[in-house]
Amino acid sequence: MTKQQGLEALADCRRRIDALDARLIEILNERTAIVEQIGRVKRDLDLPIYEPRREDQVYLNVLAHNQGPLGHDAVRRIFERIIDEMRQLQRLRMTNGQ
Repeated sequence: MTKQQGLEALADCRRRIDALDARLIEILNERTAIVEQIGRVKRDLDLPIYEPRREDQVYLNVLAHNQGPLGHDAVRRIFERIIDEMRQLQRLRMTNGQ
């Protein structure tokens, strides 16, 4: 591979990453909209935001679908962060009455 071919391959990979990142943001915002609905239902039913059993179900689901190369520990850490952000959003929405 020449340097020019390498640079072109690198640029192509980066374009693909940018496109995937845009899709990830779209999917995360779609997930967030559903979490907001869940928060409204929990508020109306006076249910707690934190549901450890449900979080365990989410982890089991994503790990069951993970075929790598990302390892299970990494997937779990990523989803721990996602769930934490969603929980914060629910708290904010529930306390502000949204």
